[in-house]
Amino acid sequence: MLSGAFSALGRYWKPLVGMALTLFGAATLVMIVALVAAGAAVATHWDELTSDSPGSPDAADLVPLGVAFGVLMIIGVIVYLLASAVVQAAVPVVLQEAVLGRPIRFGAVWSRAWSRVWSIIGTVFLTGLIAVIPMALFMTAFAGLMVYTVSLGDEDGVLPLMWFGFLGTLLVTPVAIWLWVRFSLAPTVVVFENQRPVAALRRSAQLVRGSWWRVFGVGLLAYAMASMIGYMIQMPFQMVGMLPGMFDPADMGADPSGGELIALFGGLILLSFVSQMIAQLFTAIFPPLVVGLLYVDRRMRTENLGPVLAEAAAQTLPEQYGPPPAHV
Repeated sequence: MLSGAFSALGRYWKPLVGMALTLFGAATLVMIVALVAAGAAVATHWDELTSDSPGSPDAADLVPLGVAFGVLMIIGVIVYLLASAVVQAAVPVVLQEAVLGRPIRFGAVWSRAWSRVWSIIGTVFLTGLIAVIPMALFMTAFAGLMVYTVSLGDEDGVLPLMWFGFLGTLLVTPVAIWLWVRFSLAPTVVVFENQRPVAALRRSAQLVRGSWWRVFGVGLLAYAMASMIGYMIQMPFQMVGMLPGMFDPADMGADPSGGELIALFGGLILLSFVSQMIAQLFTAIFPPLVVGLLYVDRRMRTENLGPVLAEAAAQTLPEQYGPPPAHV
């Protein structure tokens, strides 16, 4: 699985990296524009709060800042969720052609991924919701018991409840993990089989049945490797930021201005941004590739997909860059 993922990434890195870089870059650009617009809108209120005038901050200045921060948070969640969803849909699109040994253009990846993005978002949301439900129910029950015990003034019952919470968490967490692995193939099913979210969850559960531990082990290893490689990518940039002369607070005065702070920290912020962007590209692409290969592997083992793929790969299609046959 891992070798196949690295092979696919090496052969199809242009559409994969190009799609991820375009989407995350566009999301970052939207956030920068929103940040500049929000900063310009509340600049006067910020100056009032940071001034040396006596007295507590005025609510008339705090409210616009809070609204601006809330709007930025909402915009950030929306744009990055949409970018991540398109990338998660684009990886199986490329993998469809990779298992057939056919090339694919950026435009084809974009159109096919965008057509499935809302189903991907719904599938990821339902998967997370189902995995969180056991923990949420337990935490609700635990919080209710804790409040009831404290209201009775029974201090001796608090410690047993704490142990109950600890042991209950140990018991509920494996259930959440089991559910997440059971439905982990659903995003790939959405793209490969054009399924809707609920049908994709059922299909994932069917494919994972009988091979839960294998799917769990390979998926866990993929996410662990992606995190490790992402950290290794960021390390050189962090080491560059620590070189002598790159950062010297002594260059600032006793009361540095905003421009001086930006000039001093701008290089470090830029290095951090570049390293995080590169690491994010890998962590957004590699695990879905491995999960997609797990989907193909499960279909080969349980549904004899190998001959179908061989037949599809042997076909000479006029529309070389079009979608694969429907039965694939």
